[in-house]
Amino acid sequence: MKREFSVVIEKDEKGWLIASVPELRGCYTQTRSLDTLMKRIREVIELCLAAEAEDCAAASGTQFLGIHRVAI
Repeated sequence: MKREFSVVIEKDEKGWLIASVPELRGCYTQTRSLDTLMKRIREVIELCLAAEAEDCAAASGTQFLGIHRVAI
């Protein structure tokens, strides 16, 4: 069964791209290239799902709903 995950991508002040998957605790990676970032996050998701089977990585009962920006 194919599963879909939301990937949050950010860029830090030094130019590093950081990808994380809110549905999977500890599921993140970083690099300087978007192509490499997407390849790596797929690999990390697979690792997190394998760990989920052992009940180590999943955030139980949570579902990602979205990202919002707030200006104050």
